[in-house]
Amino acid sequence: MKNLPLKRWLQTRLGFFSLLTLLIWLKTVFSYYFNFSLGASDPLQHFLMIFNPIGTTILLLSIALYIKPTRSCYWIMYAIYFLDSILLLANVIYYRQFTDFLTINTITSVGKVTNGLGKSINSLLTWPDLFLILDLLLVLIALLRGWIKMDERPFSTLKAFTITSLGAFIFLLDLTLSESNRPQLLTRTFDRNYIVKYLGLNTFMVYDGVKTAQNNQIRSSADGTDINEVLNYTQAHQAEPNSAYFGNAQGKNVIVIHLESFQQFLIDFKVNGQEVTPFLNKLYHDQNSLSFSNFFHQVGLGKTSDAENMLENSVFGLPQGSVFTSLGTDNTFQAAPAILQQTAGYSSAVFHGNVGSFWNRNHVYKNFGYDYFFDSSYFNTSSEANIGYGLKDKLLFAESIKYLERLQQPFYTKFITVTNHIPFNLTQADTDFTIPDTADSTVNNYFQTAHYLDQAIEEFFAYLDRSGLAQNSLVLLYGDHYGLSNSNNKALATLLDKDTDDWTAFDNTRLQRVPLIIHMPGLKGGIKDTYGGEIDVLPTLLHLLGIKTDKYVQFGQDLLSDQHQQLVAFRNNNFVTSKYTVLGGKGSKSNVYDNSTGALLTELTNAQIKTLDQEQTAVDQALALSDSLNNKNLLRFYTPSGFRPVDPEKFDYLNEITELIQRQTKLGDQSTSLYSQTGHSTTKLYKTDAPELTDPENDIDEFPNVGSNKATDSSKQ
Repeated sequence: MKNLPLKRWLQTRLGFFSLLTLLIWLKTVFSYYFNFSLGASDPLQHFLMIFNPIGTTILLLSIALYIKPTRSCYWIMYAIYFLDSILLLANVIYYRQFTDFLTINTITSVGKVTNGLGKSINSLLTWPDLFLILDLLLVLIALLRGWIKMDERPFSTLKAFTITSLGAFIFLLDLTLSESNRPQLLTRTFDRNYIVKYLGLNTFMVYDGVKTAQNNQIRSSADGTDINEVLNYTQAHQAEPNSAYFGNAQGKNVIVIHLESFQQFLIDFKVNGQEVTPFLNKLYHDQNSLSFSNFFHQVGLGKTSDAENMLENSVFGLPQGSVFTSLGTDNTFQAAPAILQQTAGYSSAVFHGNVGSFWNRNHVYKNFGYDYFFDSSYFNTSSEANIGYGLKDKLLFAESIKYLERLQQPFYTKFITVTNHIPFNLTQADTDFTIPDTADSTVNNYFQTAHYLDQAIEEFFAYLDRSGLAQNSLVLLYGDHYGLSNSNNKALATLLDKDTDDWTAFDNTRLQRVPLIIHMPGLKGGIKDTYGGEIDVLPTLLHLLGIKTDKYVQFGQDLLSDQHQQLVAFRNNNFVTSKYTVLGGKGSKSNVYDNSTGALLTELTNAQIKTLDQEQTAVDQALALSDSLNNKNLLRFYTPSGFRPVDPEKFDYLNEITELIQRQTKLGDQSTSLYSQTGHSTTKLYKTDAPELTDPENDIDEFPNVGSNKATDSSKQ
């Protein structure tokens, strides 16, 4: 076959098959690099982006090779090629507007897609898109005019199966290489970009279709009575607010600072005589701060997204995958932004220097009821400003001020930091912190990024003081999950003055503690030894704001309540109490450690066995009911009195600068934004030593040009 001239080769079924495969491959790779922002960061990722369309294209087109009649074989092959090309073009158009890929639910909701695009499809098309569709016409003409002759010779089923097997082999090779570069790619999906980057657009569509079918099947089996068991549990599980704290922060702005990968042991920790986090240490001990020394993260595979879900809904994550990516687009929530808006008139916003599609936030936040989501498109994300998972923390805080000052007060805002994320890399221009010298570079670098994060927060707090926001704001800081994994902990042990030979699973669990600091001028502070976790943050915060929680579905309890049960459930069904750490089994049949000594208890009393088994039952029940609530979308069956289910169609994160200005202008003298109160911008009050902002041309006053669909002419503001 290789010796046949090209023209004769194209007159065979295999030649036509190869031509269509080549055309789809060229168009797909072109789109990966020129239409999508997939973020390939190493040679293997670039190779996989070039390689991944081949296997699935062969698999799809090979279906036609099993068709015996010649004309049917050719036209079915062309139809598959045509539909695959149209799917690619549709994704290009959709991505151009939403920076995301089409899903099965989006495709089946054609009307919503058309309305959501806002502009006509014609205006979203560009001249290079001709490359994606011109070949469809040329191949069609070639078939109709006989320039490509249909091969009448029979094509055996064995040959067709061989080609299908080749496609399957190429796909499995792609999957294997992808898993080596991004473990748990399909079980821990943070971003649709990742699946497309590693496995291709066709694989993403199949994956999304399977997940959609699974979710729909589970949801279709649910009815309104399924929520009753959840309601019975959460209402019986309520902890009454502490009267000494209830309403202390009523009407205050709420600023949540998400401390990426920040662990409790960093507080008051020194390396080579240097405090790693001097500002957070000061804040932790401040008389106006409520700080919690036994506060645990409770995330599963959803990691950061699990932490956010618990923080803002008081509902656990999933045993596999992430609520955000698996269910967040369609589920009903009773989240903090919606509760605060409906009960106390809060506006809300998230500031995050990564792409909006990461963890599916651009969809989930709409279902939470967030008014605004300022993702990377609203910031200067040049290469020197970015690190790993987005904008460096000092730049995030500094560049967010021009948006923050325009929010109507009271506001509920969240800052998601990223610099303290593995691999913990910074340039010498970013930090002069002297790292330790353990055998593990990940451990060493962790301290310099934590120090950088501490400096970023100090700069932000200084701005809050200068601008006057501090006096009218409650700031809640929390660590989302561990930064150093169990595999790093023995290298860390030497810095903790621990013998690595004596290191146990108990020590690993103690390192799952993360900070929780609630700071507000006039708040009666102190360090609380109460055992709790991320599931408990929302009821604690709402009670401080003077909002009762008994009508909402929340699995956590107010950490300040006398009725708070000090039982911390982990996603793997292990748990911690104020007395015991229970790991690796079920209740009394687990490895049980004494918290006060760290010793493994080898002989348990009957009373201990009874207590541990009861606590295990309580943990299992809470997690199972939370899973049922999430998977069956049970909140669609229950609306608390006075609460309106969020309509995500009301939120559009594409032109937020314009919306901020228009809302402020419309309110006029009634505007409560800081900008309106001062009569001018407060960005000049923000002081940072970030090297990227030392250039006078880098003015944080200016609104960025954030793309054709989000750009705002700052001269018109």
